[in-house]
This record gives sequence, structure tokens and C-alpha cells, in this order.
Amino acid sequence: MDIKLFLTTFGMVFLAELGDKTQLATFCLSAECDSKLSVFLGSAGALALSSLIAVVFGEAISRVIPPTFIKMGAGIFFLVVGAWTLYSAVRTG
Repeated sequence: MDIKLFLTTFGMVFLAELGDKTQLATFCLSAECDSKLSVFLGSAGALALSSLIAVVFGEAISRVIPPTFIKMGAGIFFLVVGAWTLYSAVRTG
């Protein structure tokens, strides 16, 4: 196992997940449910499954599309979503 890659991936995902919708949903579920273990296991399982799907599809797609284009596409996607979010916020005011 590549420990540097592991730590980089862990750090990036950890920072990206802080304060996002998933964490807030988990926070709310934990606040209103008695079984904290169920909330933790459900949340951790969902993150692990979504990460597995990303790894499998990322590996498959990188066989056809160079990683540079994948990164550019992801960047463009985030810019479009950000612009759309700003537009929606300004429009609904």
C-alpha cells in the first residue's frame, strides 16, 4: 500500500466532507435518534460504498479518457454547479 497516497486521499476526503450536506444530515439524524451506532454505521457504509463506486468508475474511465481531461471535466462541472447555485440564489433573492 502506498502510505503517501493513502494519507493524501484521507486528508482530501476528510476536508471535503467537513460541513457538507452529508455531515449535516448525519448530525441531524444523530441528534434525533437513540441509536448512534446505527447512524454511524449507515453513514460510514454509505461513504464507503460511494467511494468504492468512484474508485471503480474512475479506474474504468481512466482507461479511455486521460486523467488530465477527467480533472478538467471535474473542474468545469464544479464551476458550472457553483455558477448555477449563485444564479439561483441571486434570482430567488
